[in-house]
Amino acid sequence: MTVENSVETRAAETETHGVELSDAAALKARALLEQEGRDDMHLRIAVQPGGCAGLRYQLFFDDRSVDGDLFREYGGLKVGVDRMSAPYLQGAVIDFVDTIEKQGFTIDNPNAGGSCACGDSFN
Repeated sequence: MTVENSVETRAAETETHGVELSDAAALKARALLEQEGRDDMHLRIAVQPGGCAGLRYQLFFDDRSVDGDLFREYGGLKVGVDRMSAPYLQGAVIDFVDTIEKQGFTIDNPNAGGSCACGDSFN
């Protein structure tokens, strides 16, 4: 392999985040965006200091991109993670549940050592 091929291969590879989004979560997020009539936004997943366990998740729709953001697409839904949050979210699976007991997005994160009783924060 030549040096040129090596450089071209690396340029062709796009860096992305390791968050997985279930079909149900992607479908619900797309439906929410369609309700708002916005096609210029993406789902952003972030980890921020806070909550009773030390770190908390944030899921929201965003129309901006910050330098270093990592993106993946799930069935037409663009999902962004900032570079600082990416290591905390590596391997995390986001799902959407709609049962009589609970409705909303859930995050199963293998990096979380523990979480608080309310489930909104982790460490």
